Amino acid sequence: MNRRTLLAAGATAAFAAALGAPLRANGKIKVGFIYVGPINDGGWTQHHHHSAKEMVEHFGDAVDFVYQENVPEGPDAERAITQMCLGGADIIFTTSFGFMDPTINVAKKFPNVKFEHATGYKQADNVSVYSARFYEGRAIQGTLAGRVTKTNKVGYIASVPIPEVVRGINSAFIHARKVNPDVEFKIVWIFEWLNPAKEADAAKALIEQGCDVVLQHTDSTAPHAAAKEAGGVYTFGQAADMAEYGPMPRISSIIDNWAPYYIARVQAALDGTWSSVNTWDGISTGMVGIGEISDAVPAEVKAEAEAMRDAIAAGEYHPFTGPINKQDGSVWLADGEIADDGALAGLNFYVEGITGNIPS
Repeated sequence: MNRRTLLAAGATAAFAAALGAPLRANGKIKVGFIYVGPINDGGWTQHHHHSAKEMVEHFGDAVDFVYQENVPEGPDAERAITQMCLGGADIIFTTSFGFMDPTINVAKKFPNVKFEHATGYKQADNVSVYSARFYEGRAIQGTLAGRVTKTNKVGYIASVPIPEVVRGINSAFIHARKVNPDVEFKIVWIFEWLNPAKEADAAKALIEQGCDVVLQHTDSTAPHAAAKEAGGVYTFGQAADMAEYGPMPRISSIIDNWAPYYIARVQAALDGTWSSVNTWDGISTGMVGIGEISDAVPAEVKAEAEAMRDAIAAGEYHPFTGPINKQDGSVWLADGEIADDGALAGLNFYVEGITGNIPS
């Protein structure tokens, strides 16, 4: 747990005591969520909302649940979070990377409100951060992609150039190359998390370039629709199972499961044990789920991918285990060396074999 001193020693102790106290004498608290997309986007926001509703169902009448969808990252987010605080929210979950600075700014103005920010790294005494090790799922997707491609060209629709997205690209590429040294990645950045039209255009462009596997770190199902129309192209669900596109083109998925975390953090707020924490969980805890692998994949390939999933879950394998070089050929990880969380959290380079540059 990382904590920062915001006040003088005496004031800090008093503030911490107040922050940890149980909320509301009647045992009921107001829990708010700020979403970057619509609650029916089929991916990222829909799964946060689904998990939030599971949390509400768990607590029943003890929770007053409010949310706002389609909140743009930036100044609009700060206004939305502020309004939620003014509306009496006791704990607020802000569920997109670009909400990080707005969350920190509002938290300074409302020291008695607890904040939980998804995928960021800035904490305060009343701000926790949480994320999932999506790169674990990307390793499995990369293995499948390397095995099923016939053209040896894999497309990747990337959203926003932050370490989370770069980690995923690198992890997928490393594992595709491990099983198929001839694989090349073609990456298209759309600079948004959710834009179905851009996602569809990116998928079509990649398919036109010969990619018969398309991965995405974007939120809609548009790439699947484009792949289905093209035929013979493999895709993967992102954040949600997107199983309606199985058994082809969707052959597996990364499924986000935030519900246990939301339940635990609201419970901590209710019973007075809440404190600022930094949580980064993956397959082992179930925060990252791997969707059922389609029978469109050969049985031996499916078994290989499932074995990797199980090894990651058991802590027997880490996707970033050396030898791994940086894009320029310099050594990043020596043989057998495992990247630590600090290095992964700030990852801002491609590994050797990926062409092109990360947008600045």
